[in-house]
Amino acid sequence: MTPGLMISAPASGTGKTTVMLGLLRAFADAGLNVQPFKSGPDYIDPAFHRAASGRASFNLDSWAMGAGLMDAIAAEAQGADLVIAEGSMGLYDGVATRGALGYGSSAELAAKMGWPVVLVVDVSGQAQSAAAVALGFARYQPDLPFAGVILNRVASPRHERLARLGMDKAGLRVLGALPRRGDLKLPERHLGLVQAVEHPDLDAAIASYADFLRDHVDLAALRAAAQGAHVPRAAALPRPPAQRIALAQDAAFSFTYPHLLEGWRRAGAELLPFSPLADEAPDPQADLVWLPGGYPELHAGRLAAATRFRAGLARHAQSRPIHGECGGYMALGEGLVDKQGVRHQMAGLLGLVTSYEKRKMHLGYRGATLLSAMPGFAVGARLRGHEFHYSTILEQPDTPLAHVTDADGQDVIETGSCRGHVSGSFFHLIAEDAP
Repeated sequence: MTPGLMISAPASGTGKTTVMLGLLRAFADAGLNVQPFKSGPDYIDPAFHRAASGRASFNLDSWAMGAGLMDAIAAEAQGADLVIAEGSMGLYDGVATRGALGYGSSAELAAKMGWPVVLVVDVSGQAQSAAAVALGFARYQPDLPFAGVILNRVASPRHERLARLGMDKAGLRVLGALPRRGDLKLPERHLGLVQAVEHPDLDAAIASYADFLRDHVDLAALRAAAQGAHVPRAAALPRPPAQRIALAQDAAFSFTYPHLLEGWRRAGAELLPFSPLADEAPDPQADLVWLPGGYPELHAGRLAAATRFRAGLARHAQSRPIHGECGGYMALGEGLVDKQGVRHQMAGLLGLVTSYEKRKMHLGYRGATLLSAMPGFAVGARLRGHEFHYSTILEQPDTPLAHVTDADGQDVIETGSCRGHVSGSFFHLIAEDAP
């Protein structure tokens, strides 16, 4: 296994993403072939990782993925000099009920892959006390490999000296200390970071992060700390649901897990990208139209005016399948009400009506048993995925697509639906559950 590190933190909001991007670019600039990964279900960070490293990033998820798929994705690191994985939330955060392999925490992934943890600790508002927090994380799971800490948001040389004293007393290695800088925050919106393709000057921002990390982090020590367990080359990546797949791709539709698209390509499927926002119809030769999730609520007016796009969908739906995930599902519905309360006409291929007028967060892992077939999967197939949106269902009159539960097995009302050749779900597919 290529040696690697897990970049994690005690909690969200500590700055680990900017540390991750800076490290990826700094090591790439040094001539290393760096393989990024993302722990857990995240649709946005992998695109930033790719921009920073020049190499495709993939999600690894112990709740949603079985051992074969996990190993197949981990094998994407073959040929790389170094793996850097970005954790999600806090290091030990996961769900309460075990999934395919575990509970979905970054610590589980680090332990499975043998990647020592680099803990990014926000020391603002404390000094020596930060060491007590870091020591708890280092000892909470004694068998977890732990490389050391990067101090973030250091206020002054005196502050750094005091924080380092605490870490020295706790026996924890300090791998870097980053002074507080207000320009290191990436722009965000309600689902997290603004998408990489929307960042006004992403490459310059990442280059700045890399310069900052080079100045304040011991890159040689980080590389020397990297380790990795042996991962067998096992099952292949997921197979495609059709041979020719018209894939919506633009600022409104972009959330598809990279391992799915890579699996489809390697199995010989032809991906035919098109842009609904540019009023492009799907390729008429496509066997399947796939509408990923994204931000249709930010572009509802343009989608409502995209007559060629909607007419192309209607023609395709007469004889061939269409599937939408989350934002794509909403776009297939009858209408979408934006946050100002204005209703916009969508494709009308399903009866779904959704609203953003009163935001309500829907977030979490999802297990689904199909009650109706969807592209690539028969009735009765068990799927694992993730849901994250702020829309409310006003109407969902069509045949339910699946029996859907949360990570604890509790039913959720977002069952998805289907009508004729058209289907959709609020959850983003990650993997089929092992039989």
